Amino acid sequence: MRPFKIADLDETQAPLLDHLIELRARLMRSLLALALASMGCYAFAHQLLAFLVRPLAAAFPPGQGRLIYTKLYEAFFVEIKVAVFAGFLLSFPIIANQLWAFIAPGLYAREKRAFLPFLIATPVLFTCGAAFAYYVVMPNAFRFLLGFSGETGGLRLEAMPSTGDYLTFVMQFIFAFGACFLLPVFMMLLDRAGLVSRRQMAAARRYVIVGIVIVAVLLTPPDVASALMLAVPMWMLFEGSLMMMWLGERRAAKAEAKAAAAP
Repeated sequence: MRPFKIADLDETQAPLLDHLIELRARLMRSLLALALASMGCYAFAHQLLAFLVRPLAAAFPPGQGRLIYTKLYEAFFVEIKVAVFAGFLLSFPIIANQLWAFIAPGLYAREKRAFLPFLIATPVLFTCGAAFAYYVVMPNAFRFLLGFSGETGGLRLEAMPSTGDYLTFVMQFIFAFGACFLLPVFMMLLDRAGLVSRRQMAAARRYVIVGIVIVAVLLTPPDVASALMLAVPMWMLFEGSLMMMWLGERRAAKAEAKAAAAP
């Protein structure tokens, strides 16, 4: 490990009150960005809701799908939720930038270089998980759940999902898959922080796989196909993260050997 240098730290050493004032300013900017993005998205709330209900509409037989609302104000609040949901996704780069600007002065220069790739990879992986949930998992899950419609005891069993319940279900689904796809970021942060090493993670592989299966069963509808659609990508992300950490260790070992051999 190379010796500590004063230049590694930013030269901003503000007292606690200044840090609290800066934190308040960062939070206000983040909330302002979220509010402006949500208000802008509200103008397109109907189109955004139509996009979110497309997997459900495709799962219904042609011309038979419908959404209902049982409270007079439910449809209005559904559009508000859609606008806030889309506004958060749209303003996330600004919020992440404000978070980075607050914590960056307290990091060493080498820690900034190590942390920045994770900050970039987080929205990319989250978007991949959300897209996988929307385009792959949700259509299959909805077809499975609608398969219970039909005649039961001489009565017609028909699905009439509520608009608010459907939107809550979809948002939870998208956030759950997006968060699960952040597994590589979580693993590499643990490795960089020295809390858990790659060898320890590899040795605990069987327990990790069991945990992945449990998470997939809890976050998906009660069918095997949906659970596998989440469990298999998470397992592949786990193995890929171990491979990337192994390659990083090899590069670090080669760099140390080259530095030791240098005059």
